[in-house]
Formats: sequence, C-alpha cells, structure tokens
Amino acid sequence: MKAQTKSLTEIHIAVFLFGFSALFGKVINQLAITIVFARVSFAAITLGITLILLRSNFKLKSKKDFIALTILGFIFAIHWVTFFQAIKVSSIAIAVITFSTFPIFVTFMEPYIFKEKIKKSDLVIALITFMGILFVVPEFDLANNYTQGALWGIAAGFTCAILTVYSKKYIKKYSGILISFYQCITATVILCPFVFYLKLSVSPNDLALLILLGVIFTALSHTLFIRGTEHVKAQLASIIVCLEPVYGITFAAILLKEIPTFRTIIGGVIILSCVLYASLNLKTESLRNISSHSQY
Repeated sequence: MKAQTKSLTEIHIAVFLFGFSALFGKVINQLAITIVFARVSFAAITLGITLILLRSNFKLKSKKDFIALTILGFIFAIHWVTFFQAIKVSSIAIAVITFSTFPIFVTFMEPYIFKEKIKKSDLVIALITFMGILFVVPEFDLANNYTQGALWGIAAGFTCAILTVYSKKYIKKYSGILISFYQCITATVILCPFVFYLKLSVSPNDLALLILLGVIFTALSHTLFIRGTEHVKAQLASIIVCLEPVYGITFAAILLKEIPTFRTIIGGVIILSCVLYASLNLKTESLRNISSHSQY
C-alpha cells in the first residue's frame, strides 16, 4: 500500500471513530469538562502502556519540542471541552457541523506556517463549507441555545485547526502514539484541578462509557489521525474530517432518535460535496504528478 493511500485510510478510519464521540456527550450524564478529563486521562494511560509494550522512548529530542507539545496539549484540552460543551447546550447536529468550520481556519494557517501559496480552489472550498454552516444556525442570538452551541462548535473547530497544522510539524520526528500521549497527559494535568474542585460523582455506567471513549475513541482515533497527516496535507485532512458531522448526525438519528432539521441536512450535503470534490481533486493532482515525472 502506497504511503499516501495508507495515510488517507488511517484518516478515514479515525474520522469514522470521531463520528461516535459526539454521542457520548449526550448519553454520559456529566459536565463537559468531566467527560474530557476522563477521556484524556484514560487515553493517556492506554497510550503510555502501548509505548511501554512497544519499548518506545518517551524522551523528546529537545526542550523546545517538549514545550511545543505541551502547548498543543493545552489546546487539545480546550478543543474537547468546547466541543462537548457545544453538544451539551445544543444538539449533536449543531455541534458537529459548526465544528466543521475548521477547514476554513486550516486553509489560511497551513500556507503561512509551511510557506505555501493559497490556492483559489482551497478558498472556494472554504467559502462553500462556511455557507453550509450558515444553514444550521437559525439566528444570531446569544440567549438561543443553538447560537451558543454554534459558537462553542466554531471554537472547537479553530482549536482543532491549530492541532491539525502544528501536529504535522512533529509527525516526521515522533510517532503518532507519542504525540498523542503528550497531548493527552498534558490535557489531563491541566484539567485535573478543575475536576477535583467540582467534587463530582460518577456512576458505574458513566465510568464504563468514559473508559470506552478514552481508549477507543480517543487514544486509537487520534493516533490514527496524527499518523495519517504524515503523507497528507493538513488542508485535505481537515476537509475529510468534514465527514464527521455526516457520521455523527447519522449515528444520533439511528441510536438516539435525534432527527436533524431540513436546514441541517442541506448544510451537511454542502459540506459533504466539498469533501468529495477535494478527494477527487487530490486524485487528479496525483495522476498529473505521475504523468509529469514519467516524461523525464
């Protein structure tokens, strides 16, 4: 399997697992910050054990890398708290679709960081994606739960864009498992004081769901996603993640009977169209590159 094909497969599997994550925000009867704390702590334990079994080195190559990954861990914590808060105050559909604004942020971040030119097609895709988001927000009123959920979702999208772009800078130096471990352990340390201050009580059922969320839908999914970005542009990876709302809304409708509105469906169709276009465009570019190389 070619490196790019393997990376794309890993990203698609990760996004499929991401689609289930939103459901935990509805079925677990805990605050968003509690869900995230449990999620990242169980994920950190799982990733740590995996690194030990693989006899991997936990040590980073420089103090600069340690500081950078620690900062990414802090952003990682903010990302998940804002995402689950969006679900808590509104609906899964609103949360996952507004979260999908993050390709717009990546479109402008990636060229600046990696010294690349912004393509007109990228701008068009970002604009169409944004138009899809407009369909799911009924009105801009801070007293409206859906508006609150949309703002939390956009905040989750912005922080996810930062994680997607900057994680790519370190995937060539460290394994996806190690990067995920540092992000999760940092997020655990940061959220720990808040959780203990709240003095929360967790039922056995919630605990089981939190372990499942942390091990499968965080440790595994994020490791696959980070690994996948090694041979795939962050901009394309971010667009593939736009499939998450499609998965999330579908799972919510089937398992939780949370049926999206017609406006939400229209927004989802627009976003999915952007994903399909981007995938076909990448394939076309790859064929052109092969053709041009064969001429020499």
